Amino acid sequence: MLGSGWDVRDLSSLPHAPRIEETGVTFEENAALKALPISRIFTGLVLADDSGLEVEALDGAPGVHSARFAGPNADDAENRFLLIQKLRNLGEQEFPARFRCVMVLATQGELLGSFGGMIRGKVVLEERGQSGFGYDSIFIPHGYSETFGELQSEIKNSLSHRGRALAKVLEFLRS
Repeated sequence: MLGSGWDVRDLSSLPHAPRIEETGVTFEENAALKALPISRIFTGLVLADDSGLEVEALDGAPGVHSARFAGPNADDAENRFLLIQKLRNLGEQEFPARFRCVMVLATQGELLGSFGGMIRGKVVLEERGQSGFGYDSIFIPHGYSETFGELQSEIKNSLSHRGRALAKVLEFLRS
């Protein structure tokens, strides 16, 4: 999606990069916690993100704790299981929710911008589909009857909260 002209690297190209814990209370804080220190040791632009699922009935949980909802060493299946159990206790069948992503762009320890993307939908209590990861098999985006786990990757990617945030980053970089 970045297009030509960009030399994109991941953290494996910086063997001495510090390990950063996501201790922020917002997606933006977590993304900044990752981007700013790396931008001090890397020449160029640094892009970091944080994202997760927010369920209205749970006051936005799992939110920034999406990857560790069922505990620090939990896997995706354990996180989904706990979420479904908590929602089942509420007695509904569908729950309004959204996937959110915030990307932060930094250079030389300076924050250049923060860019958000979101996709609204609902969480269902039965897992459906084998594609994707995280909460994809229980999230149905508005306007669709299939979960992200059932949708073709091209459709899912066109709706993606990360894709929407990245489009804003690219617009910023081009301006």
